[in-house]
Amino acid sequence: MPRVNLPTPTGGIEAYELSQPLAFQPASADALPRVAYAAAHVVNDARADNDPWLDTALDWEATLAYREHLWSLGLGVAEAMDTAQRGMGLDWPTSLELIQRSVAAAKARDGGGLIACGAGTDHLMPGPDVGVDDVIRGYEEQCEAVEAAGGRIILMASRALAACASGPADYERVYGRILGQVREPVMIHWLGEMFDPALEGYWGDADHMAAMDVCLDILASHSDKIDGIKISLLDDQKEIAMRRRLPGSVRMYTGDDFNYPTLIAGDEEGFSHALLGIFDAIAPAASAALLAMARQDMGGYFETLAPTVPLSRHIFKAPTRFYKTGVVFMAYLNGHQDHFTMVGGQESTRSTLHLSELFRLADKAGLLSDPEQAAARMASALAVRGVA
Repeated sequence: MPRVNLPTPTGGIEAYELSQPLAFQPASADALPRVAYAAAHVVNDARADNDPWLDTALDWEATLAYREHLWSLGLGVAEAMDTAQRGMGLDWPTSLELIQRSVAAAKARDGGGLIACGAGTDHLMPGPDVGVDDVIRGYEEQCEAVEAAGGRIILMASRALAACASGPADYERVYGRILGQVREPVMIHWLGEMFDPALEGYWGDADHMAAMDVCLDILASHSDKIDGIKISLLDDQKEIAMRRRLPGSVRMYTGDDFNYPTLIAGDEEGFSHALLGIFDAIAPAASAALLAMARQDMGGYFETLAPTVPLSRHIFKAPTRFYKTGVVFMAYLNGHQDHFTMVGGQESTRSTLHLSELFRLADKAGLLSDPEQAAARMASALAVRGVA
């Protein structure tokens, strides 16, 4: 097996020998016992003549090819979410084009592809002149655009609402207005402040359990317009507590990239479906694990996912908002894009030591599908960063 010289935390160099990748059996969507979405990343156009901090340019061919890869494994695509750098380099006009292209690609597949699309208010810049009515209009504009494209809506958390809301009543007003207008049941996304500091105090309270009460009241009042809720708080006990209080028709979609195996497996009182950024990076393992669950092979399910958890916890370590860098690096190592550059230049948000440890953990999880290619690409990335 190939070797690559990796830097160590003590300042040395380790000659790391890769292991044999695992062979994962892919599933089909109709075989899965859970609804499973991967929040998909986007591929930057590295050849575009633009200013990455200011402008967005995507490699459409590679971006859409990755969605085809996820569908081929039986996973759904959660489009234009935070994993796609939504509001963190990916602007609303490009997000809308991404949604339109991806929905069209999903419909063109034989049997279709499962897809849901983020609608938010990220075209609004929070400020003293932006109020609740502006937030409502912002949500309306994006929801109408997603529906016009033929997509199902994931109602994303709003930075503008977090900035202007005076309390829970404003959240009830905004969500009640939007949910009263949507054509089909939507997914609500509660994105915690560890993913986006601007969302601290969402639902009108900085205490997550008090905020949960507000959110649950909204879900109960509009349950006929809600397919489910995705919570991303990285706290399995909070997710389980909320899951047990959901209206009967409302699904829980885990967004917990630390504790997903047990949350998806569930307990005697219920389970979570999945809408996860880490499923982008570990898609073959996620597909195979869910297929094992479908066969009622829970040992195989946990055995497949267990090695992915240290990798996921590393990718999503604090500052968690920089996890997108690790997701894109995994796609680069596995040949799904031919460069390691990101929208907004965010390839720089993680250290060389962080990426080196990611490489080790991905190898130990059997997720580097072509060890020769992965080793060569790791060496190239290190050379760019000054590690010979």
